[in-house]
Amino acid sequence: MGKKHYRKLVRDRIPDLIEASGKKCKWHSATDKGFKTYLAKKLVEEAKEFQENPSNEELADVYEVLMYIQEHMGFYPYGPMGKKASEKGRFDDRIILEWVEE
Repeated sequence: MGKKHYRKLVRDRIPDLIEASGKKCKWHSATDKGFKTYLAKKLVEEAKEFQENPSNEELADVYEVLMYIQEHMGFYPYGPMGKKASEKGRFDDRIILEWVEE
């Protein structure tokens, strides 16, 4: 059997679960700088999975990554979000922009 390479952020218990299934794995902890990059990639990965399968489970994954970014990296979207919502609106009217004439 060959090795399948991932080089992606996974949940904390994944290495233990892999080894408990009888497989071997290699992992390391990301540096602070690298961790931000891996978190951003994880957010995109989870968003794509939600796009492919809009479900509570996939949405929970997206939400969990966003909450981690907020709690542990000092990003607090509600201040800017409130400002942006008041200036540009939200998504309540479900507006799909088709085109803009220049």
